[in-house]
Amino acid sequence: MLEVALQIIFVDRRLAKARTLTLTRMRMAAAAAALSLLILGAVAGLFVLVFRLAAEADVPVVQSLVSFVMRDQAERNEQFVQNNVSAMARMLGDVQARLLRLDALGERVSKLAGIRPEEFNFRDLPGRGGPLAADARPVSLRELQDQVALVGQSVEQRADFMDVVESELVANQARDALLPHGTPVSEGFVGSGYGMRNDPFTGELSMHTGVDFAAPIGTPIFAAAGGVVVSAEQHPAFGNMVEIDHGKGLSTMYAHTSRMLVKGGDFVRKGQKIAEVGTTGRSTGPHLHFEVHVNGAPQNPSRYLASLRPGPTAATLTVAALPASPAK
Repeated sequence: MLEVALQIIFVDRRLAKARTLTLTRMRMAAAAAALSLLILGAVAGLFVLVFRLAAEADVPVVQSLVSFVMRDQAERNEQFVQNNVSAMARMLGDVQARLLRLDALGERVSKLAGIRPEEFNFRDLPGRGGPLAADARPVSLRELQDQVALVGQSVEQRADFMDVVESELVANQARDALLPHGTPVSEGFVGSGYGMRNDPFTGELSMHTGVDFAAPIGTPIFAAAGGVVVSAEQHPAFGNMVEIDHGKGLSTMYAHTSRMLVKGGDFVRKGQKIAEVGTTGRSTGPHLHFEVHVNGAPQNPSRYLASLRPGPTAATLTVAALPASPAK
């Protein structure tokens, strides 16, 4: 295919011979493009120059047009900032809600763990400080957004962790409520401990499978732990006897009572009054015979009654075997 070309012949008497300029299609396209760019550049330069001169000359029409353009740009910038601020406000609201939830969780966990409010207050900010770094600089909007997002994630993770801790503390508290940790009587003393002793009636050496708390008749008897009353009945040797099942094979028994305040099948809580001290059954005087059983086998109550109040009761209970006592 032949290429179309345009030939321009220049003839002048000053020239020794005619000059010919051949323009191909590619050369004409390049020349047109260069001319267009030159015209656009000239127009743009002229536009800027005219606007500057008009603005300096205080021409009202041009001043209004310049103000409109600048105002439109300012509005777009303001809208951009407003959109980012709104997004950060929503993120901040989420973080505040999570912090409130974390504070509530922290207070509940503190109570469960026995932490006093004056030792650790979740609502007080911790102290902070330090020297100003030499490379300190203002935080950019993007960096601030990233920091807020990071804080939100961190708060959520800690809230989940606090949920787990609270659940574990509640479970431990429930398990603890089912273990005997306190003396079943608030007054009196240990008249006979757990272990081998001389029988108060026969004098023979025999195993004493519980602890005798000597106390006046009518002294309140409390459940050492929460559970279900298995029986509350008369026994030939133990007299009026109450037995409580605490679950997982653990049970306690309260014997020689003068009055029983619960019946079989009742649910009792730790520290609830269940009976009163007496001297019923095979007994030489008013006292409470207290036993702890694991899977039906008697255990030394001192292994469980760890929170005994100081005094003769606690001191005597730690002894595995005591000499003969007039009470059983």
